[in-house]
Amino acid sequence: QVQLVESGGGLVQAGGSLRLSCAASGLTVSTYYMGWFRQAPGKEREFVAAIIPSGGVTYYSDSVKGRFIISRDNNKNTVALQINSLKPEDTAVYYCAATRRNSLYYSRTYYETNVYDYWGQGTQVTVSS
Repeated sequence: QVQLVESGGGLVQAGGSLRLSCAASGLTVSTYYMGWFRQAPGKEREFVAAIIPSGGVTYYSDSVKGRFIISRDNNKNTVALQINSLKPEDTAVYYCAATRRNSLYYSRTYYETNVYDYWGQGTQVTVSS
């Protein structure tokens, strides 16, 4: 059974940092397209970052680019999201997701929730002013 388990969330002051981790079982992160999404109460789930299984090419939403870094640890079979310079608007539940789409297709749709096959249960990030 495929499982994605997020951890590392918490309560942080604005300007602080967090490092989220997604531990995968039942799949190998080095062969999957991995993404991070977030969802605030009453809001739609939105794309944050993604990394492809080969070459390490990454994608970021405009709102987080320059502050967030996605990375993969093949030995631990985990995907991390380093979050720096946190803002109150970053407050949300952060979800890890995985898919095995075609590279060309994925390059056009990585930001859409419906292209991902597997999802974790999320970890809460709260940023105070």
